[in-house]
Amino acid sequence: MSEITDEQLLERYPGVRIEHDNKAFYRGLLNRTLLMDRCGDCAHWFHPPRPICPKCWSRNIQPTAVKGSGTIHLLIFLHQGPPAPGVSYDTPHPVATVELDEQPGLRFTSTIVGTPNEELAIGQRVRLGWVDRRTGADPKPVPVFERVDS
Repeated sequence: MSEITDEQLLERYPGVRIEHDNKAFYRGLLNRTLLMDRCGDCAHWFHPPRPICPKCWSRNIQPTAVKGSGTIHLLIFLHQGPPAPGVSYDTPHPVATVELDEQPGLRFTSTIVGTPNEELAIGQRVRLGWVDRRTGADPKPVPVFERVDS
């Protein structure tokens, strides 16, 4: 995908607060790349995006792609919620916080696809996947997790 201008990014995510600190994250999503901030001085990963490293206070922040593999740290099932494209509450909708392999404590929250709810559990291994959700004229890639069978 070619470089997306700030104006195009705002058009693709209406109603989302796009700022200098998080625009690389959203550009990454459009390119199907999950970017997390990483300190260029102490190598600490963190999310959500911030202007300074929470560990050493450096401003040398580099949005960096993660592999996307990790372990389910928190798992809930939503029985109701706000309308969202591609989300049905007919059966409980799984939402998981995944601790990514890059660093202990680096976590990202999304849904898990491709596995029945009754087969999901904390501690299971997952990997990053993508689904397209249409909220207007253009579909948006959304990061999701898929269970990795051992």
